[in-house]
Amino acid sequence: MHRNQELYNFLKKNSWNMTEEWHRNIDFENSAGVYASRNPDVISSLKEQNHEFHLHFIELFKKKEGEFIKDFSPWIEKVASDIEHVNTPIQYVIKEFKNVRSQYFDYVRRFAELHPEITRKEIDIWYDIILKEMDEVILRFIEATYKYSQRVMKAQQETINELSAPVISLANHQGLLPLIGDIDTSRAKIIIENTLLQCSQRDIHHLFVDLSGVVMIDTMVAHQIFQLLNALKLIGVNATLSGMRPEIAQTAVQLGISFKEIDIKANLAQAIAQRK
Repeated sequence: MHRNQELYNFLKKNSWNMTEEWHRNIDFENSAGVYASRNPDVISSLKEQNHEFHLHFIELFKKKEGEFIKDFSPWIEKVASDIEHVNTPIQYVIKEFKNVRSQYFDYVRRFAELHPEITRKEIDIWYDIILKEMDEVILRFIEATYKYSQRVMKAQQETINELSAPVISLANHQGLLPLIGDIDTSRAKIIIENTLLQCSQRDIHHLFVDLSGVVMIDTMVAHQIFQLLNALKLIGVNATLSGMRPEIAQTAVQLGISFKEIDIKANLAQAIAQRK
């Protein structure tokens, strides 16, 4: 333990030197993302993150493994969600972790040279500890990066889903659902779910569903659109369908869908004018 404390003090004293040496030795020509940046602000932030890494990592010579990893986790999660690192291919991040690991081996050798009484066995033990804990940090960093990317993807998908069925609130508890582009089965399902939810949340009593911007539609999607109209009735929302292209009407007829109880208008302007 006494020797561990001495090594800890040695590494802490040299922590900024380690950061500067590490950054000088980055192969900028064969790096990418944050490691190839020449922006002074990005470089300053990167060095600060690296120095914080050292201050956490050297704690492995003082703390138990569970406590060491627990205290390290906030740094791991912060850097894993840092935009500069997010935009850096993961292989380059792992490469720099490995470079830092080699740096620790080198500093252990430097420390041993200052203390000739240190045995080869002690050095090997320190190497094993560094190797084991660095691998654990790398693994947890990859896991944190994955979780962050999943959260971002989920948020983006939710935004896309909302934009896939944007119910626009109008006066007098009326709303407009302008459907645009190709609608496949997956998007049709999202449209149904989001439309029902938004109509309920916004207290919409009458919804104009405009199909004039829909380019292509298949039989399954046509069926789901008419299911939407029926579902709207169940939650007390009347609907007017406008802009139906001939091919959509033909598909609906082939499906045996009845238009008797559906308010249909040739275009959106006509539909809205009727409700005024």
